[in-house]
Amino acid sequence: MIAKLCVKAVIKGGFMLIEKNQPYLCFMEKSKPILNKRIFWDVDFEKIDYDAKANFVIERVFERGDVPDIRNCRRYYGEEKIAQALLNAKFLPETTMYLASAVINKPITEFRCYKLRQSNPTLFPY
Repeated sequence: MIAKLCVKAVIKGGFMLIEKNQPYLCFMEKSKPILNKRIFWDVDFEKIDYDAKANFVIERVFERGDVPDIRNCRRYYGEEKIAQALLNAKFLPETTMYLASAVINKPITEFRCYKLRQSNPTLFPY
């Protein structure tokens, strides 16, 4: 939940009276990010737990999402959580690594998936 300082409002006779200089703490629910369903084609979109499966959601959005999806993901999770999830991802496609590197402003050598890829070289393509 997000705490926000609000102005106290009292409803009397169908009218809302705002009492100034009477701040109180109200809690606003953190709304789900608006993401395209095609990103999560293999899971039940309505049952995604955005907080418990944050790393999965962040990796999938960066891998398959468009720019508006990435923006909504960054708004929901924040820069620090996004950077942590992407830096510790076990696998990201090469293009996604470069995109993530540019978005979070970290060198590609700090990514776990980059280090794993370097330690397991593939055959030279002929």
